[in-house]
Amino acid sequence: MHLDIIGRGPPLVLIHGWAMHGGVFAPLLAELSERFECHVLDLPGHGLSEERDGLALDATVDRLLNVLPPALWLGWSLGGLFALEAALRAPDRVRGLIALAASPRFVVANDWPHAVAPSVFEQFAADLAQDYGATIDRFLALEVHGDVGARQEIRWLRQRLGERPPSDPRILVDGLALLADTDLRAELPRLAVPSLWLGGQRDRLVPWQALDAAARMAPAAEFRRIDRAGHAPFLSHASDVAEAIDWWTGANTQVMLLAQRAR
Repeated sequence: MHLDIIGRGPPLVLIHGWAMHGGVFAPLLAELSERFECHVLDLPGHGLSEERDGLALDATVDRLLNVLPPALWLGWSLGGLFALEAALRAPDRVRGLIALAASPRFVVANDWPHAVAPSVFEQFAADLAQDYGATIDRFLALEVHGDVGARQEIRWLRQRLGERPPSDPRILVDGLALLADTDLRAELPRLAVPSLWLGGQRDRLVPWQALDAAARMAPAAEFRRIDRAGHAPFLSHASDVAEAIDWWTGANTQVMLLAQRAR
């Protein structure tokens, strides 16, 4: 599994979202690397990480826990599912959780309106086999929807994705299945580490209301909305995301004690 370590300070793991790789976090790393030792990985079958046994939730979390140090964990979008599951399973390893545009459930339900229809992920899975490039482009457009600099951000994301091998289509289908089928809401009350839930005001994929609701279910949780941001706030509002993380770690003595103990 490919892992970059950047910066100095308490360790902070960053896990990217669907079809991406760790390089997309560059704007946020510029903000955080002076205060955190950032461990930035490529998920299996993404970027420079090899694919072994698909992208199942339990098996992938096992791999992550084997290669990463005790740290605060930040998961963006799909990466948030892995970070949340790891925090639930191994609070001695995941010392604090930052869910960035990530939800415990990504599809709608009768009691969960702040999500997308299952058909969204089903259509992406069907389209991958027909036109891989166009499907990824359409997903990028959803990620930056609502941002003032959306066109520039799409170009930037395309350039970053082109710097590493494309994601394995089979892995991408696994990831879509995880987004469609996973529901960790019932597990939130037993989350044993502090958590910060950050949502973009204009997010079309994971409405900020979902993160607000998740924070209300978990103990020792905080929610913060990034105004005028879409699904990738670390691109359009990197300084705001970094400021929210600084606020959370600075205001929460338990978080900082756990982070310092992880070094």
